[in-house]
This record gives sequence, C-alpha cells and structure tokens, in this order.
Amino acid sequence: MNLPTWVWLDKATFKKISVTASLPGTGLSATTSAEPVSLHLDPGTGDARTYPASGDCEINADGSIGQPYAQGKANDTPPCGITYLRASGSDRPYAMQATVTWQITWTSTTGEGGDLPDGTFGVTRDVAVQEIQSVNR
Repeated sequence: MNLPTWVWLDKATFKKISVTASLPGTGLSATTSAEPVSLHLDPGTGDARTYPASGDCEINADGSIGQPYAQGKANDTPPCGITYLRASGSDRPYAMQATVTWQITWTSTTGEGGDLPDGTFGVTRDVAVQEIQSVNR
C-alpha cells in the first residue's frame, strides 16, 4: 500500500501483426494489420493512483511498454504503474484490469484500404493489497 508498482511489458510480447486473405484465380487480396498502441490500467478501485494519471501507457519506440523497476529508482515515479492507497482486505481483492489497444488497418491489391475500429483485448486479475507498518529513518 502506498508503494508504486511499476508495470512493463517486453517488446517481444507485442508487435505489429498482419494477415492476408486472397481470392483464388483473381489476383485479389486484402491484408489486415494490427499494431499495439497503448496499455490501459484500471486498478479496480478509486483508492488508487495510476501512472500516467489517465492510466494509458503508450508503447515505447522499441515496442515495449513502461519500464522495469531498477535499483536507485525508489523515489522515481514509474512511467507506467499503479499505487494502491488502501489495503484491499484478504477476502476482497481489487479486480485490476489491463487492456491493450490495437490500431487496425487494411489494404488491398486494388489500392483500397483504410482504418478499421481499434481492437481492445484485456485481462482482469485479482490484486490483494496488504498493509504493513514500517519506520524509515
């Protein structure tokens, strides 16, 4: 509780993917591509703070999301993460949701193409947040 949790995903986890469908004997085909653009964090309670405040973590230039915690960053704000402000209680964990938004486009051999509605895919995980007392000098 009151300790930032750093969230990150390796670049190998999410990368642009494409699928092509062809109509035999016509030379016609269409390719649909999906590229991850952000990760949205919903802590599952109003008693939490997300980083950034919107909860939307952008994809880094190398295709990763956020960055892992490293020694010496104890006083830093994570570029992507959550700080829970209250304990959840052992019998009622928070239902944290992480949702990736994919930008989807299509092109065809006729020169047509365009944008399709974004796709969102996510998971919900129970997060038990415990309280511990400590003295820092």
